[in-house]
Amino acid sequence: MIKIQNYINGSFVDSVTTQTFNNTNPATGKTYSSIPDSNSEDVELAYKAAQGTFLGWKSLSINERSQYLLKIASEIQNQLNELALAETIDNGKPLWLAKKVDIPRAAANFHFYGTGILHWDAKAHFMEGEAVNYTTHNPIGVAGCISPWNLPLYLFTWKIAPALATGNTVVAKPSEVTPMTAYLLSKICDKVGLPKGVLNIVHGYGNKVGSAIVSHTKIPVISFTGGTSTGAEIARIAAPMFKKLSLELGGKNPNIIFSDCNFEQALKTTVSSSFANQGQICLCGSRVFIQEDIYEKFKNALIEKTNKLVVGDPEENGVTTGAMVSEQHMKKVLSYIELAKQEGGNVLVGGKQKKLEGRCAEGYFIEPTIIEGLTQDCRTNQEEIFGPVITIESFKTEEEVIEKANSTKYGLSATVWTEDVRKSHRVAHNLDAGIIWVNTWLLRDLRTPFGGVKNSGVGREGGFEAFQFFTEPKNICIKL
Repeated sequence: MIKIQNYINGSFVDSVTTQTFNNTNPATGKTYSSIPDSNSEDVELAYKAAQGTFLGWKSLSINERSQYLLKIASEIQNQLNELALAETIDNGKPLWLAKKVDIPRAAANFHFYGTGILHWDAKAHFMEGEAVNYTTHNPIGVAGCISPWNLPLYLFTWKIAPALATGNTVVAKPSEVTPMTAYLLSKICDKVGLPKGVLNIVHGYGNKVGSAIVSHTKIPVISFTGGTSTGAEIARIAAPMFKKLSLELGGKNPNIIFSDCNFEQALKTTVSSSFANQGQICLCGSRVFIQEDIYEKFKNALIEKTNKLVVGDPEENGVTTGAMVSEQHMKKVLSYIELAKQEGGNVLVGGKQKKLEGRCAEGYFIEPTIIEGLTQDCRTNQEEIFGPVITIESFKTEEEVIEKANSTKYGLSATVWTEDVRKSHRVAHNLDAGIIWVNTWLLRDLRTPFGGVKNSGVGREGGFEAFQFFTEPKNICIKL
């Protein structure tokens, strides 16, 4: 049994109550570590540590803060294999995916913000010889960062790195479902000598630790990624306290395939955008719209490729689809498949729990699933499932598919496949989403803003948008 500990004021400590709960490997269904069952007292200790070092951290030069972030980035890269294996054991994702995406991106987050802060400029405005105004961007104080379980280290560092780069100190809560790489990150911070109290990581349940961070009267800024219902509760608590909020929430993303697409590229990428990380990415395209004159051809090809996906032990070579993150989440996704059948859906591929033999006999696996024959207003097409489940539907016209694509309460991302440049611009401008990919998916430039519209969130992360979020602008007017 591995014992995970909180990281507060530069020390590894148990929760105040010393209580713990179990952490399970979803591929085997076996407990392999313990997690501190922390509460508001632990959060208060973390806050005091963060507040105590805030003035010292923000007074460091930008270059000094940058160097700490770059050291962390380098050490994450040095430990890529160990961190990737830890992510796979904790989350259930294929090991190759953790090595290719999750851990390199975590290192890139620290590197990007560690270098980006060196190039973030201030603005000055001259008033025709009368005065000069210049604007500074000042760290806010102690930032509360709460991250999800689907891309654990990737999204944890996505919040922490810009907060630290801009001079804030942090109280962070990783998901209680996947805490291991956050714990290993605290080991890295200790190794590189990050000043005590600059980053504090408190493990535990959302209704204890997350709630305590959000409701803390002296934590003025909250960055959260997770479910829309949780985001609504955070907003309810934080808004009357005038906290600064960034909420990256759910999605029900459309994948629109026009008949003039590059067929093979659209097909290959659609398999990835549907089932990558077992469909447990907020950007996955869960509603696939195919223009009617290629519908049957594309559907049959999609079925064929999906049937070739290998569901298995995520630590083995050749496995494309790993385990669901938990038994509870597996059951939730399976319940949506049953709902789809009740709503008149026809399961073309998958639709069942996948039973393996050997080491993973008790693991939480679901077959990649394609469902046809549902209306756009049914629950299956309106609610976020967050699993390896997609629905497919034909469309005739551009206007029709835009209306259907925009029919949900979500608006995070969308994907469009067409070789017509004018059509791609036209459709992209009419889709209600914060991120539009044309003839690609999940191609990310860290300089660009990330976030959604409608119930998919409030605010933007990424690039200098994150620097803006974690600072407050101050205008200084000097009369000449």
